[in-house]
Amino acid sequence: MTLEGQSGLRRLHPSPKTGIVHLGLGAFFRAHGAIYIKEAMEQSGGDWGVVGVSLRSSDIRNKLVRNDCLYTALELSDQGIKSQVVDVVTSVLFAPEDPSAVLKVMTDETTRIVSLTITEKGYCRGSRDTTLDFEHPDIKHDLQSLVPKSGPGFLVRALEMRWRRGLRPFTVLSLDNLSSNGLLTQQIISEFASRIDLNFANWVKTECKFPCSMVDRIVPATSDALRKRACESSGHYDEAVVAHEPFRQWVIEDDFVDNCRPDLGAVGVKLVYDVAPFEQMKLRMLNGAHSAIAYLGSLAGFETVAEAICDEGIALFVEGLWREDLALSLDVPPETSLEDYAAQLLTRFRNPEIYHLLEQIAMDGSQKLPQRILGPLDENLSAGRPYKRLLVVVAAWLRYIESRSKSEQPELNDPYKQKLIHAAKIAPNDAALVENILKIAPGYGKLPSRRITCELVAIMVQLGNFRDTVRLEGDC
Repeated sequence: MTLEGQSGLRRLHPSPKTGIVHLGLGAFFRAHGAIYIKEAMEQSGGDWGVVGVSLRSSDIRNKLVRNDCLYTALELSDQGIKSQVVDVVTSVLFAPEDPSAVLKVMTDETTRIVSLTITEKGYCRGSRDTTLDFEHPDIKHDLQSLVPKSGPGFLVRALEMRWRRGLRPFTVLSLDNLSSNGLLTQQIISEFASRIDLNFANWVKTECKFPCSMVDRIVPATSDALRKRACESSGHYDEAVVAHEPFRQWVIEDDFVDNCRPDLGAVGVKLVYDVAPFEQMKLRMLNGAHSAIAYLGSLAGFETVAEAICDEGIALFVEGLWREDLALSLDVPPETSLEDYAAQLLTRFRNPEIYHLLEQIAMDGSQKLPQRILGPLDENLSAGRPYKRLLVVVAAWLRYIESRSKSEQPELNDPYKQKLIHAAKIAPNDAALVENILKIAPGYGKLPSRRITCELVAIMVQLGNFRDTVRLEGDC
């Protein structure tokens, strides 16, 4: 599959035919979904080559095309490094450069699935009466133009073209960490389609499939140090290398257009009727804990998850968060022990080889916290269950925003960045900071704002004494 030395990777066998277009060809998909698809083709055959689409940057396209779209995936653990070359990606398109080429491959009859990892903000979600934000500049553009800019725009315009040509639709498969991601995507696409043609919208409703899915694998950001390790391990330099932990999980609602999909079940993917219990457990237990570690760890001066979770106070806090605040909010999947799951998460977080930056996890907090933290917070408040640690995570996020509003700190990475930074800068005290930011950030509308504001202010004062805050006991 490769040539030796520093000249990079070269494809020695024909590429598989295209069956999948993937929007948002970042490190996660290449370290998770692409590897499953590669293994499924090796196990059971089929033409499921992936055309990747970058919506915002040409960087990954430029790196991959130098290597015939091959890349190295490194499994990192305390047992050493395992390396493989992934060959399932056959080409990469940069959407702003040639959107017509993207639509062309999405409307090809061989394309049966369009999957996406475009992050929470890529869905252009509304905050009031509509699931889709029709005031978003990209959505406003895409409603007026047949040449889209946004992820939803490409999906809708490609489906519209297939509908007008009498072609079967493709399955839309979201792999993002969003609650009911398939249903959310369906609602967004349906709202968009209804603004174009009601007959088309009805076709989307009756013929298209949007299976929910849950994905799990820790994939740290690629660094120069990682590229150097990959070169030392494999003997070739690869700018597009990705790293991942040994653990992986993929659960998909088995509902595809014409039942057409790779044989994913043969390589360990769970194909189920209802993804919700798996999704909720992962979003709250793993992603919720990740957010807690990101904000508390950043305030304590740590850089990575492995460093932060080795702090006794943070580890005790996270274990209490799982045990007291989150476990009772879950509908546990069949044959699953939450105690075992939490212990496994702790081991994964402590993997010294996974350099998972807190800064990477902390980005887009306004989009991530609603499903990870605010959902269980609202439920626990209503049911009279413990919730104080969930408020601590929110308070740590507020302090994190406050710290990023100071010029000497790294820039805040969030779609509400300008509003959040301004709110922090003009706040004369903690009470005003809480009030200002909760007015801006989505997802807080259902919570009893007066009650939680008072409690948040008290916790934010405690955050000045970090160790006292994270050592909350079970009676909180």
